[in-house]
Amino acid sequence: MQQMPSKLLRGVATALCLGSLVVAGQATAQVSDDVVKIGVLTDMSGQYSDLNGPGSLLAAQMAAADFGGKVLGKPIEIIGADHLQKADVGVGIARRWIENEKVDAISDVTNSAVALAIQQLTRESNRVALFSSPATTDLTGKQCSPTGFHWVYDNYSNAVGPLKALIDKGNDTYYIITADFAFGHSLGKIASEAIKANGGKVLGTIRHPFGAADLSPFLLPAQASKAKVILLATAGKDMTTAIKQANEFGIIAGGQAIAAPVVFITDVHSLGLPTAQGISFVEGFYWDQNDETRAFAKRFFATRKTMPTSVHAGVYSSITHYLKAIQAAGTDEAKAVAAKMRELPVNDFFAKDGKVREDGRMVHNMLLVEVKKPSESKQPWDYYNVLATVPGEQAFQSLAQSECPYVKK
Repeated sequence: MQQMPSKLLRGVATALCLGSLVVAGQATAQVSDDVVKIGVLTDMSGQYSDLNGPGSLLAAQMAAADFGGKVLGKPIEIIGADHLQKADVGVGIARRWIENEKVDAISDVTNSAVALAIQQLTRESNRVALFSSPATTDLTGKQCSPTGFHWVYDNYSNAVGPLKALIDKGNDTYYIITADFAFGHSLGKIASEAIKANGGKVLGTIRHPFGAADLSPFLLPAQASKAKVILLATAGKDMTTAIKQANEFGIIAGGQAIAAPVVFITDVHSLGLPTAQGISFVEGFYWDQNDETRAFAKRFFATRKTMPTSVHAGVYSSITHYLKAIQAAGTDEAKAVAAKMRELPVNDFFAKDGKVREDGRMVHNMLLVEVKKPSESKQPWDYYNVLATVPGEQAFQSLAQSECPYVKK
């Protein structure tokens, strides 16, 4: 073999060395500020704090720890804050995080009004938003974002299928009690459209203020309407208060059914099985589903002393997928990571063969559950009978229905 001249060898060696330095420099620069920082913006102290709040922060910390605490060789940092259910407070926190604290992604974001404001901010500032708590379909509709992702459920997944099933059973007249903010407006609109589309009638609607201690002024008109079903387009403590007071006023005993599309296991725990028994709804996750879900729940329970909700599980899943996408993209730049998030399948204890669509919706199977009778429950938090698995393609709005401007049609 002919030997290369020493001068040429030195040139090649120098070029290779410089190339290595360039590659190394690029690799080092791929993680902005040498840390991947994720902010959990949630309801830490208000009426939704049981279903997300401190549990969402814990789930995020668990996800980071399980990933090894680093991605692309750089540390993962989790921070949290309470937006107090106010969009201006939430945006103020998020803006400070982005501009001063170099946060790369914002997770959870309870409250649809807060979430829509955060969607706009992260879109404009090229950051990733990972929504697990909010329900408005506008996050993947008119106000979608190239870097925004909706993970667990939405008003469509939790209202349309169950309402069709109720109407098919003859429950064809409705009175809708709606929470008077973005989430309730969205759910009330989708529910009303689903009722009419399936041959039902809406006999009346009324809006209640957020955090109302007494919902009797809204329940009594619903009772007087003689509607077969009173639909609660609300959630959290407003929803549990409405169900408790409906029992107290004899509404359920009088033959009217209560439909509550957005229910979490912490709501059932608060109501107690004697009050909640028989309620059926769609859930994104149940802790007692299989060995994987039970393993996560056991670890979560050891710290929080409650079982995880679907939101908690979704926070863990979405952050894990985000970190996997950073690893695969070789950078934490938001649009590059977002592209990888859409490319990679979601396979974890929360979802099997989940798929992130163009509009940011993570499509996965949902569960139709019914709350057990007290006599059926064998242990604490043994609350659900799983009636059916709803395929993701049926559970969520199709891309053809999407109003997202980034969806190619």
